[in-house]
Amino acid sequence: MNRLCTVMIADDHPIFQGGLRQVIEKDPSLKLVAAAGDGEEAWRFLESLKPDVAILDIHMPRRSGLEVARLASKHRLPSKIILLTMYEEEELFNEALDLGVLAYVLKESAARDLLKAVHCAIEGSHFVSPAVANFLIKRRSQAERLQEEKPGLQRLTATERQILRRVAQDRTSKEIADEMGISVRTVDTHRQNISLKLDLHGSHSLLKFAYDHKAEL
Repeated sequence: MNRLCTVMIADDHPIFQGGLRQVIEKDPSLKLVAAAGDGEEAWRFLESLKPDVAILDIHMPRRSGLEVARLASKHRLPSKIILLTMYEEEELFNEALDLGVLAYVLKESAARDLLKAVHCAIEGSHFVSPAVANFLIKRRSQAERLQEEKPGLQRLTATERQILRRVAQDRTSKEIADEMGISVRTVDTHRQNISLKLDLHGSHSLLKFAYDHKAEL
């Protein structure tokens, strides 16, 4: 028998949380292992249980869903993150994808979209509610334009791309080294190589480039 995929949910509104519970429990391939009522509780469950999928409301007391996703990324937890929101906010959408969030679901369409989002996340693929799909299209077109402006991006190694994305998140070399399990000297060498490939000059030019284009990296 195949193992059930474990799921946790986090939402501070009891009625909506109950609706999420019903959606998850009607799928026989999923097992609900925790339900949190705020972001701090969500982080404790996520850290201790490490469910296959964590469904987090973006706007929660004590910690937002984005903060919890940021912690999960920092601690390299294996859980796939799905974020729920009531708003079509492009900045939040881009920040979520920058953190490695695999699915972004509007609450108004959660009853229809959530199970599809969960199964996409389990498979390691992205899912966004149709109402915010235009954000994804825009993000991709901006990334393609940046590739044309900075052809050196195509010459970056996979490790260099990971480091560049972390630089965009304002990580220090030490933080990047700790997260990736490499030395600070190795990170600094990669940063120098990235700057050379992208023709960036000056002590803060890499940080500025990464921050200005973090949605396209």
